[in-house]
Amino acid sequence: MRKTTQPRAPRRFDFIDVTLRDAHQCLWSTRMTTAMMTPILGAIDRVGYAYVNILGGAVFDVCVRYLQENPWERVGVLCRRLATPCDALTRGQSLYTFELFPDDVVTLNSQALAERGVSVLTVYDALNDNRNIASSVKSGHAAGMRVNTMMTYTLSPVHTDDYYVERTRELVKLKADFISIKDPTGLLTPERGRTLFPAVVGAAARIPVQLHSHCQSGLAPEVYEIAMQSGFRFGHTATEPLANGASLPATEEIEARARRTGFATGLDAQALREVAGYFTWLCEREGKPRGRVAAYDPALYEHQIPGGMISNLRYQLQTMKLEHRLPEILDEATRVRHDLGYPIVVSPFAQYIVTQATLNVVQGERYKTIPDEVRKYAMGYYGRLAAKPSDEFLERARIRPDEFVGESPAEHIAPWLPRLRKELGAAASDEDLLLAAYYDRKLLEPLRNPAPECSFRTTPLCELIRYVGAQRDIEYLQVRFAGTEMTLSA
Repeated sequence: MRKTTQPRAPRRFDFIDVTLRDAHQCLWSTRMTTAMMTPILGAIDRVGYAYVNILGGAVFDVCVRYLQENPWERVGVLCRRLATPCDALTRGQSLYTFELFPDDVVTLNSQALAERGVSVLTVYDALNDNRNIASSVKSGHAAGMRVNTMMTYTLSPVHTDDYYVERTRELVKLKADFISIKDPTGLLTPERGRTLFPAVVGAAARIPVQLHSHCQSGLAPEVYEIAMQSGFRFGHTATEPLANGASLPATEEIEARARRTGFATGLDAQALREVAGYFTWLCEREGKPRGRVAAYDPALYEHQIPGGMISNLRYQLQTMKLEHRLPEILDEATRVRHDLGYPIVVSPFAQYIVTQATLNVVQGERYKTIPDEVRKYAMGYYGRLAAKPSDEFLERARIRPDEFVGESPAEHIAPWLPRLRKELGAAASDEDLLLAAYYDRKLLEPLRNPAPECSFRTTPLCELIRYVGAQRDIEYLQVRFAGTEMTLSA
C-alpha cells in the first residue's frame, strides 16, 4: 500500500512593529505624541503582529523633556488598548538616559514596566558587555516578562562572526527568551548576513532570533530576506509611510518577500493598508516627513554615524557657522573611533565620537581637549571595550594604568532607592522614585498636571467632518468606509 505524505506546513516568519517607537524616533525626532497613536491602535491590533514595540530610551526621554507627557502613562494607555503584546526597550544599566544606574533602580524599572502591562522587555548594552544587561534579564524575568536580548552590530577588525557567536553564547547562559541582532546604522550587507546569520542561529540553539536593521544603506530588505532563510524567526519593521531612510524596512515589503520565499506571516493586508493610510494622513497633518528609500552611500561604512545624528550635527554646525566643515568632522570621526578601540556608533558612544571629532577639527589639534565622558569610556567605566585604545590617545588623555576599571559598572555604584525614598517621602510611588532617579525635579513639574481626557484631535474622520462643516460651498460629502459608502449632507 502506497504511503501518502502530507504537505509540509510553510515556515513562519513573524513581525514586531516599531512604528510607535523607532520609526518616529528616526524620522520625526521622536515627536509622535500619545494622542497621535491612540486612534489607530485598533487597526494595528488587526494586522497580526507578534509584538508592538512602544518604548525606548529616546521615547521615554523626549516624553519628559519635550512633550511634557508622563512616559509611564503612555505605556499604560498603549498596553491597555492594544491586545497585541507590548515590547519596551531599555539601554541596559543606563535604562533611558546616558547615566549608569545601580541594580536596585534597574530592578524597580522592570517591575514598573510589568505592572503597566509590558509583556516583553528588550535590552541591549551599547558596548555589547553582557554584564551590563544581566540585572535587566534577571529582574525582567522576576517581574513576569519575557526578555529579548540584543547584540549591536558594527564593522571593525575585532567585530568578527566569532565575536558575535561568543556574545550569543553569553546571552544563552543568561537564559534570554529571544536573541536579536540590532543594526542601528544599517551596516549589514547580504554577504555578511550569509556568514553571520547561520553562525548566530546555530549558537542560539533553540532560542528564537530576531533582526532589527535600519535602512540607511538601502540594503536592509535584502538582508531581512537572508535572515529568514538563515532561520531568523522575527523581523522588526514599520508601516510604509514611516519606513525606509534612517528608519526600518516597510512591513509591506518584508511581508511580500517572506511570502515569495515560502514563509507564512499571518498578516492582514487590509489592516496594513488602513494603518499606512492613517500615518500617511498624519504625516500630512503634522507636516512631518515620510520615509524615503536611501541611496547607497559608501562613506556610511567608514564613519558609521546614524542619519539622525548627522542631521543634528549639521544643524548644530549651522548655528556656529561651521556647516562647511561637516565632511572633515565625519572623516575625523572614523579616526577617533579607531583610536578609541572601535566603540559601536550608538548612544551614548556615537555622541562621544562625534563630540571628540568636532573638537579635534575645530581646535586644529587632535585630542587637545578630551571630554570627561570620553576618558571614562577609555578607562572601562561604562564596560568592557572591544579593543584597547591607541597609544596616542592614552598618552594625550593621561590615563594611568591604575585608573583602568575591571569590574562591571554596576559594582561601583551604590544603591539609590533608600536615598530617594527618604527624599520623596512615603507617599511617592515607584514610578515617582524612578522619574526622580532619571531627571531633575524641575524637569518633572509639568508631568504633575494630568492631560485633559479628550482635548486632542482624534481621528481622520473627525478632522474631515470638522473641516467640511466650516466650509460654505460644500453641500454634501461622500465617504467610503472599507467598501461601504455613506453620504453626509452639509
